Amino acid sequence: MRDTGAWTGGDIEVTVPDNVMRRHPGIAVHRSSLMTRGDQMVRDGILVTNPVWTVVALASVLPFAELRSVVRDALGMKLVSIPALLSLLERLGPIRGCRSLKRILAHAVPTRSELEEVVLDLIVAGGFVSPDVNVPLELEGRIVVPDFRWPNQKLVLEADGARWHENALARADDAERQARLERHGETVLRVTWDEAITRGAAARSRFAAAGAPYA
Repeated sequence: MRDTGAWTGGDIEVTVPDNVMRRHPGIAVHRSSLMTRGDQMVRDGILVTNPVWTVVALASVLPFAELRSVVRDALGMKLVSIPALLSLLERLGPIRGCRSLKRILAHAVPTRSELEEVVLDLIVAGGFVSPDVNVPLELEGRIVVPDFRWPNQKLVLEADGARWHENALARADDAERQARLERHGETVLRVTWDEAITRGAAARSRFAAAGAPYA
């Protein structure tokens, strides 16, 4: 997970099973009757909460955007898995921050590039229904894999990253794939990295005007 920089002061916060009664100056102790030995691990000789418990604990104190970044980093580094996070949330019940974390996990779908991650963020932030992501279609005897697709609206959103799309061969393949989709009644929108990063609001307006459904 991201390095948040130097320590900003304040008490160190720890979570312990509720049968641990020791106190130390400068340490804010949180006790949980639901913590098990499986929720703990040893790091550098120190007993700490494991990454899954730590992410769930952070959900109670971090703003939504920061929590989303933490979850993405933890998933990307394979420190946690979505099933493990959901299992712990189910075990802990309706705790503070659980709605935000579940909302993030509901959209934690696999994508093929950093641009797709940014475009997915635009979709989520715009309040749209979650689209299919990288779901194959068989059209005219060939497999086509749209980046994002709303099947009921027959609307496809393609993320055009420089690495994959700014050469003649890639552009020809893109054009052929788009023509194939359009012959089957699909509307195809393309989003570049520059638009996704610098003109996100305009991109979301384009999605809506093309018929992307709101949640």
